[in-house]
Amino acid sequence: MKNMNQMMKQAQQMQAKISTLQNELNDREVEAASGGGMVKVKVNGKQELLSISIDKECVDPSDVEMLEELVKTAVNQAMNESQEMVSNAMSKITGGMNIPGLF
Repeated sequence: MKNMNQMMKQAQQMQAKISTLQNELNDREVEAASGGGMVKVKVNGKQELLSISIDKECVDPSDVEMLEELVKTAVNQAMNESQEMVSNAMSKITGGMNIPGLF
């Protein structure tokens, strides 16, 4: 019974740490760019797109596909970096244990 109580206490401590981390991740941001910095995006730890910045020089009405590709590339890169940031932070708390549904 003593081991069960200790396990429950550890689970509660981990839950508190995870809750704190989730709040901190809301404020953490990553930025990614494509096209040599012509398109920049910012994403937070909740994988929410915060901003997109597009240099006027890459806006060519006759080549919209290029701009779309630059935006897509920057967004995907930022999302991947954000997910990696979250994963690394979570593994520090969970000791690398994969707990489904946390993020």
